[in-house]
Amino acid sequence: MIIVANAGDENTVFCNLYDAASKTKIYREWSRDLDWATIIRDIQICLGGNSSTTPSTPKLSVVPQAVHPQDLRIKNIRTLLNYPLDLVKEWLEFQDVDRPSLLHITKINELVKTMCLAWAADKCEYPNEAESLYQKLVVDAVVSGADELTAINGWMQQLQASKAGAV
Repeated sequence: MIIVANAGDENTVFCNLYDAASKTKIYREWSRDLDWATIIRDIQICLGGNSSTTPSTPKLSVVPQAVHPQDLRIKNIRTLLNYPLDLVKEWLEFQDVDRPSLLHITKINELVKTMCLAWAADKCEYPNEAESLYQKLVVDAVVSGADELTAINGWMQQLQASKAGAV
């Protein structure tokens, strides 16, 4: 199971649940009076897991498939930015693919930039500032041999520091 947390109000967290094998979303209507035990049992049944009414059966061992480096790259950056998986999937659909590894490197770089600038949208007074710093602190740094995740993290810290200084 994949759980994707989404921020709600000040002390509320929503999440999307996905079947890890099929990458399909598991839908459940929200209600103030949810019975969590039933929901968990229903999800376990939906995913083919064990529940208190299902006898235990041995599972076949699964050999993990190698993850393509570009798919892993996007996953790591998306996680660092806390960027919604649904938005990545939607972006990929517009490109007529279902995973980043099917894209040309220029399109993957465009996706990374899109995710980064979306994260920065509320961090700068002027949108050009975030993009300019992205070019300097991420793109140029990576071209010079820096680790991309480290460069993005540094860029994020720079934007947060400049926002804190402006407040």
